[in-house]
Amino acid sequence: MSVEFNHTIVLTRDREKSAHFLARILGLEVGEPAGVFLPVTTANGVTLDFATIDADFPVQHYAFLVSEDEFAPILNRLVDAGIPIQADPHGRHPRRINRHDGGHGVYFADPAGHGLEVITRPYGTDPDSPLNGVTEEVPGAV
Repeated sequence: MSVEFNHTIVLTRDREKSAHFLARILGLEVGEPAGVFLPVTTANGVTLDFATIDADFPVQHYAFLVSEDEFAPILNRLVDAGIPIQADPHGRHPRRINRHDGGHGVYFADPAGHGLEVITRPYGTDPDSPLNGVTEEVPGAV
């Protein structure tokens, strides 16, 4: 039997705001509502189903693998929108991207406070890369 990840529910205070934010930044489409869910589907068919709730929810982390060609437009949309970025999940390198495994990576928060990450190479694909641990300043980033 093959196992594939199909969907996850993303809790938020405003499903419209959160779904449209993610879709805009990643260059994706927001689907038609399905009951209480507002879906955003990635290229590999995984759906993030945004649901509005009026209760506290834990902050989650969602990472997206993109091509090198897709990374620059995503980073530009973040910078143009004035969305704070950082090279690490702990905020030690604000206004920077990372170069892990010879690729590019960036962290940022969505409107609900969830931690989002965009990377061009899965972690561990090039453990000997001289770029591991390197960060780069992003002009205009906040």
